[in-house]
Amino acid sequence: MKLVILIILTILTTSCNSQKKEVSTNKLQDSVTKETASQIGDYVLSAFEDSKGNLWFGTIGKGIAKYDGTQLKYLTKDDGLPSNRVTSVIEDANGIYWLSTGEGLSKFDGHNFTNLIVKKNDWGSNVVNQLFIDSKDQFWIGTWGGVYKFDGKEFTPFVIPYPKVETTINEDTKDWITEINEDAEGNMWFARDGFGACKFDGKSFVYFLKKDGIHSNNITEIEFDTEGNIWFGTRVAERDNPDPKKRKGKGGINKLENNNMISFPEIESFNNGDVYEIHLGLSGNIWISTTKNGIYKYDGKDFKHYPVPTSIVDMMNDKEGNIWLAGVGGLYKINQNEEIINVTTNGPWK
Repeated sequence: MKLVILIILTILTTSCNSQKKEVSTNKLQDSVTKETASQIGDYVLSAFEDSKGNLWFGTIGKGIAKYDGTQLKYLTKDDGLPSNRVTSVIEDANGIYWLSTGEGLSKFDGHNFTNLIVKKNDWGSNVVNQLFIDSKDQFWIGTWGGVYKFDGKEFTPFVIPYPKVETTINEDTKDWITEINEDAEGNMWFARDGFGACKFDGKSFVYFLKKDGIHSNNITEIEFDTEGNIWFGTRVAERDNPDPKKRKGKGGINKLENNNMISFPEIESFNNGDVYEIHLGLSGNIWISTTKNGIYKYDGKDFKHYPVPTSIVDMMNDKEGNIWLAGVGGLYKINQNEEIINVTTNGPWK
């Protein structure tokens, strides 16, 4: 999930409930009418398909939206969520849903919410934006206050040392965990805003930084392709500069292939822009979002452009072969005919 910093800083509130809370909701809130179609949300931050084929969409301001094949319904604070800011949802092996929110972690069993505070009196640690269950069933939580391991009851800080960097650090976002992922060898990868990417093999840390050829130390995404290459998405660090005239710099896409850091100078937005999502598709294609120039599909040889009219921050393939695009401004999908469709509260879902 992948958050645009200025959006989040504008909308975030500072209140946190410091106690675990359980709320029952037997009736989901249905805020969709047949007469009026609107965007799923002004800011759709994530898309997820569960084991039953339900589609879930995390939003800022409207909670979590669920489409069950018949109706679109919303779960909000009125139903028991701790916050209407839901950045992602995952499902564990027991069919339990876990939601990352602006006020902690929320567990949903289909009927009841159990809301958990990651760390008392710590605003940043309770702004959760990354959830990941690895191949060993270890649950990882990424927050604006660092990484935590979660055993179902307790949160344990996982300390990642700070590497030495030559670029200026934004103190407001230096502990923001922008990505958690696992490679085919079982190594854990963490992306941070200002301190690059980090690989943890269970014993030691290896860092990948601007000095190694990545456009920026402000890493937003880490993805692995079918050939074992590593793709890094970055944002332009200079955008944090208080002087508007100095807000230009490198950012976009790099690929680590055979220990060589590769860039793609032929595409402007891959070198001087922000990338908030890289997605491995079902066919092995790599999909890449840009903030101003739609998305691209890479088939191993060429890039194909799709003029999606908004900034995409998350992508998901469903079981039917469609790719769903969650973005700033609404929800889109690219169907099997490669048509770009804006999906509103009235669909089209098929």
